Amino acid sequence: MQQTKAYPKNVIWRPMPGSQEAFLAATPIFEVLFEGTRGGGKTDSLLMSYCMHVGKGFGAGWKGILFRQTYKQLTDVISKTKKWIPQIWPEAKFNHSEHTWTWPTGEQLLLRQFAKESDYDNYHGHEYPWIGWEELCNWANDKGYKKMMSTCRSSEKGMPRMCRATTNPSGPGHNWVKNRFKPQSLNMVVRRDIMDDDGAREPSRLSIKSHIDENTVLLEADPEYKQKIAASADNEAQKKAWLDGSWDIVSGGMFDDVWDPKYNVVKPFRIPDNWKITRSFDWGASKPFSVGWWAISNGEDVQLANGQWRSTIRGDIFRIKEWYGCHDNRPNEGLNILASEISEGIVTREMEWGWRERGTTWCRVRAGVADSQIFAAENGNCIATDMKAKVRLDDGNKYPGIQWLAADKRPGSRVTGWTQVRQRIKNAGPNVKKDENDKVIAIFPREKPALFVFSNCSAFIETLPVLPRDEKNPDDINTEAEDHVADEVRYFVRSVGQNATTGTTTGTH
Repeated sequence: MQQTKAYPKNVIWRPMPGSQEAFLAATPIFEVLFEGTRGGGKTDSLLMSYCMHVGKGFGAGWKGILFRQTYKQLTDVISKTKKWIPQIWPEAKFNHSEHTWTWPTGEQLLLRQFAKESDYDNYHGHEYPWIGWEELCNWANDKGYKKMMSTCRSSEKGMPRMCRATTNPSGPGHNWVKNRFKPQSLNMVVRRDIMDDDGAREPSRLSIKSHIDENTVLLEADPEYKQKIAASADNEAQKKAWLDGSWDIVSGGMFDDVWDPKYNVVKPFRIPDNWKITRSFDWGASKPFSVGWWAISNGEDVQLANGQWRSTIRGDIFRIKEWYGCHDNRPNEGLNILASEISEGIVTREMEWGWRERGTTWCRVRAGVADSQIFAAENGNCIATDMKAKVRLDDGNKYPGIQWLAADKRPGSRVTGWTQVRQRIKNAGPNVKKDENDKVIAIFPREKPALFVFSNCSAFIETLPVLPRDEKNPDDINTEAEDHVADEVRYFVRSVGQNATTGTTTGTH
């Protein structure tokens, strides 16, 4: 932070009141995420959380390492270190070839690239009592992050052990970071009761939210900064992410400008007997699999739980049930179960929901689409064939397995599919007419088939609306993100067609 009238003249940098002070005061907490809006001073604070322990007598034992995915991304971090460190410690030296700061008292700060999980091998066995991650949501999963925690150690008694990260709520790792730190619900709550899958207690964890309004120095120097940020946003969702730090959307994501839970999410209701029910599937073993059950409207009204009636349009699609094969505490990690076990799970669930009858072959659910890769035979095995085989349940009877239709994966189908999903989501809102100045002049009833999701379909609601676009191909999704539900949804929307009006499907169980 720059010098202001409130601070002594010999102060080079001091944390701003609020989140910066809280972040630097959290030294006893092992794992801290500093997240929030643009302009909140997160990078400076990350650097100072290491630097504040320089000169405390730890010497060469106080060794820190700060990661970004590429060395190109480190440019801004390096610039900030060159701005502050020479002012505070004129004798500190920067090795440009090694990207390392070294202090006369022996402390070192390494600025490094960490692109993939296997990069951990470069640091196995090392000791870094301070580890920093800049823009944590850029990493698609938590594997490298968690492995590096094993190096956050020191044999010196009394030395802090700190794992620190900054991020904005966007990027391919949005979901795992949100799940790990729970910034919306547990902001500023120190969590000491976290248990891993084996029942062992994990180190303390904390999320701290920064906000541009705290950065009075920046706003005084540039009073129009917030207006500039708002004006540069592509849409309202991006503006909300940049200025509010909302975790409900991803800035510049594939769906954040069309998704609105007020219109797209509905409470479950009884599916009319004349509606078709089908399903869709995206295969996964080490990665999650996703099964979605869909109801297709024939245009008749439905009665809600509160007794009210809701009108529908012929061809409206409702995601009414789902099964997401993912570990509860390890986002984007699959269950590694067999295709036959998934088939058995589907049949069992459909029994419970009343869509199959015990002792008979009757099934209300029509065959739906699945990732075409399940039809490929490998070493004599075929996932689609395994799932089609009869299933024996605990009542001793055998029931028809699950038959799938191959999804359309021809060249260009991905981009076309995302366009169709976006349009279906957008169709759920009111039909708004605007004038040449973008002012609403009339609102008409819906006219085109839309996509709705029952409120109990949490995997859809948590993963699809926040998916980021691919930076190299903005018409596609970043495939490093948790996109398994989205792929399964795309298969289904492609199968019914963007302009579907009949609500019919073909096939068997």
